[in-house]
Amino acid sequence: MKAFRLDELEAERAANDGAYLQFLRERNMSVGLYALDAGGQDPQQPHQQDEVYFVVSGRAAITVGMETTQVARGSVVYVPAGVAHKFHHISEDLRVLVVFSPPES
Repeated sequence: MKAFRLDELEAERAANDGAYLQFLRERNMSVGLYALDAGGQDPQQPHQQDEVYFVVSGRAAITVGMETTQVARGSVVYVPAGVAHKFHHISEDLRVLVVFSPPES
């Protein structure tokens, strides 16, 4: 078993001065914590993997392809591989669990 605590992951991510912390990598998937502060910009480019976002905290909008929706704590968003996507209008610090399948390269 591998078990994680969100507060410890957030502290590790912050200590490494990065917006993204990959904390689990297995044969068929990887999982990370992504952080964007209120008013910040999302620099993502399309990925070669399918991904699922689970919003742990915060508020923002996300555009996936040509569709936009509002997200907040508890939101789940699927992004197919190769599709352009960005969080924007981040009104509260955003913390998101990201699952890539297959694992992010």
